[in-house]
Amino acid sequence: MKLPELRQLRYFVAVADELSFTAAARRLGIAQQSLSQQITVLERTLGARLLDRDSRGTRLTDLGRQFLPEAKAVLDRAEQAVTTLARAGRGEVGELTVAFLASTANYLLPPVVRAFRERYPDVRLTTEDTSVATLVEGLREGRYDAAFSRPPLVDGLAARTLAVEEVCAVLPEGHPLADRAELTLADLADAPWVLTERSSWPPWHRKYDEDFRRAGYEPDVVQRAGSVQNLLGLVAAGVGVSRLARSAHSLRRTGVVFVPLAGEQAATQVLWLPDADKPALRRLLEVVTELAARTDLTQSG
Repeated sequence: MKLPELRQLRYFVAVADELSFTAAARRLGIAQQSLSQQITVLERTLGARLLDRDSRGTRLTDLGRQFLPEAKAVLDRAEQAVTTLARAGRGEVGELTVAFLASTANYLLPPVVRAFRERYPDVRLTTEDTSVATLVEGLREGRYDAAFSRPPLVDGLAARTLAVEEVCAVLPEGHPLADRAELTLADLADAPWVLTERSSWPPWHRKYDEDFRRAGYEPDVVQRAGSVQNLLGLVAAGVGVSRLARSAHSLRRTGVVFVPLAGEQAATQVLWLPDADKPALRRLLEVVTELAARTDLTQSG
């Protein structure tokens, strides 16, 4: 069976509502003759008489009464589809998968997700906290639409800096330098160090090597850990000292002291593929940029 056009269904519904071709034509803004012709074409297409027209007026047939709610449902669904398409084009509906560097998720994920969901509740936002290597790979392969991490990273990713904070020496409570207002890396030349695995993200460790060389020494790394949480635990246990962004203090409140390292800062960035063309992603970038402008994201959570 040939399917009717949406226009014909709309004409039929108008006549059924008005029970008058004259009133329906006026409502639709078309000539009455054209309306009558289109209803005839619709009835022929369906192989059913939908309306009785005689000197007493216009009435729905039994088949017409049964067809009317279905026709209205089709028109409503078509309108919904057009509305959904328009909203998707504006980034108001859709899906996003966003990665957070594990060490930043504790404080960064809550305000970002909360702000975005308040603004765009019909976008399904899925989050993952992960390592930086997995984060970069996921962006490049399209598993993640956006990610929140720290530089240095790699070429080929678009980045926008959202926050900058102090980098601190992390010392066990009671350490001789724990009461200092500020330190330099050179002040810690004789200390045992605990750092993350070199394989965790080589660009970071190349920068660390340069920083230590400028300070005049190669650190005595007595143990490496797979996460910032483990580093903090090792420092608290007195195994060694470390260096982390100040916001890492949110992961451990006791047993460690954070002392700013002079002139050292760490940035938090949102990352995405530069050729990504996803309206919901544009909305996310707008929201986090506005959020960062009015909030210290390193102190959120």
